[in-house]
Amino acid sequence: MLEHGGRLRKAVEHYGIAEADWLDLSSGLAPWPWPIPPIPERAWARLPETDDGLERAACAYYGAPQVLPVPGSQSAIQLLPRLRRSGKVGVLSPCYAEHAEAWRRNGYVVREVLEHEVDFFLDSLDVLVVVNPNNPTGLSLAPEQLLEWHARLAQRGGWLVVDEAFMDNTPQRSLAAHSHKIGLIVLRSFGKFFGLAGVRLGFVLAEGQLLKLLAEQVGPWAVSGPTRVLGQVCLADTAGHERQRVRSEQASQRLVELLTRFGLAPQGGCALFQWLLTARAEQLHEFMARRGILLRLFSQNSSLRFGLPADEADWLRLEQALRAFDEVQP
Repeated sequence: MLEHGGRLRKAVEHYGIAEADWLDLSSGLAPWPWPIPPIPERAWARLPETDDGLERAACAYYGAPQVLPVPGSQSAIQLLPRLRRSGKVGVLSPCYAEHAEAWRRNGYVVREVLEHEVDFFLDSLDVLVVVNPNNPTGLSLAPEQLLEWHARLAQRGGWLVVDEAFMDNTPQRSLAAHSHKIGLIVLRSFGKFFGLAGVRLGFVLAEGQLLKLLAEQVGPWAVSGPTRVLGQVCLADTAGHERQRVRSEQASQRLVELLTRFGLAPQGGCALFQWLLTARAEQLHEFMARRGILLRLFSQNSSLRFGLPADEADWLRLEQALRAFDEVQP
């Protein structure tokens, strides 16, 4: 299993700090979970139905012609490699590590490439995987650039897979409206923007034949009845969407300003996190963890991802810890 954010119980054991006493900023989730609506008893008692309105609500929310609900976009990441023969896959890196891992496990030759290298390698690839906005760097690529890459791949029967897990705040940059095109696959995560990662819901946006093949791999009743009810309510809450976008954007900017004040200006980020590349990453991660503040450490490039504090008490706690770190620096 690869390392991920949100490993709070591991931190509890390692540092001996009770779970309730942690400020977990490691996972890049909106810290304001959506209110849970009443779940009808039939949603618990019966097998899930696929004509209950969830797909329509998702199509309307994402602006996509067709969608396939899946039990978290992670499941699609793991299953997509089964739909092709072995070949060469490019993954725009650094990014969410499960992408490269899934293709490697299924026998593909995987090359991790930087943004400026894509054009050079693209014509030798069968699949290109892009996380947009990127996790953890926050790099956001223009739709026009991605569609150009898709066109070059599609001419040879190739795929462009775009993971839009953090796209909800910038829907105008999504490729959802183009997901009917052959060879374009868009992944969307439900849990991050709605702050409900525990429900395990995601969507795949693509043309009908590919969605049918993927549905066969996912299997029947993969998304539970209660999750389908919850997802439909959240996706239809347009007033709530605007509130969530505004407060996450404000909090993200506040986080930039706070980190910058202590000489830790982020190199990238998006509405749900900020990314700091620094030679002091491990030192800062350890300093914060000993004070019950969990960050996401990326040891391979000495960087940290900061999620958003939820309330004023969390902001104050983070500020005090950053000040203490700044005071002990030579």
